[in-house]
Amino acid sequence: MSDDLSSAFAKLKAAAEGLPEIEEGTSYGTPALKVRKKFLCRVRDPDTVVVMCPLEEKEVLMEAAPQFYFETDHYKGWPSMLVRVHAVPLEELALRLRRAWLMQAPKRLVKGSSA
Repeated sequence: MSDDLSSAFAKLKAAAEGLPEIEEGTSYGTPALKVRKKFLCRVRDPDTVVVMCPLEEKEVLMEAAPQFYFETDHYKGWPSMLVRVHAVPLEELALRLRRAWLMQAPKRLVKGSSA
């Protein structure tokens, strides 16, 4: 992993701390986090990460906090959004990853978890 992506990935890993069965991997050639092989988030570039997000929440979040959340045409209509990783507070990013985890983790894992 190039150094320019490592600080963004370190923040993702810190935000995901405590979520059950988080695996490190890659997605589109960049560092990613998954739960049982299902995508949660990835580093897009040194300043941006992609995080899974229910469509109904995505619009609200982008409107409420455009300094943190946005999308490009590529992501329109998809349940994921772009996050300015160095601007968003760690606690907020952790909340977004918890929501992504609840969305992607198998139901049995969610049921047996306190996440």
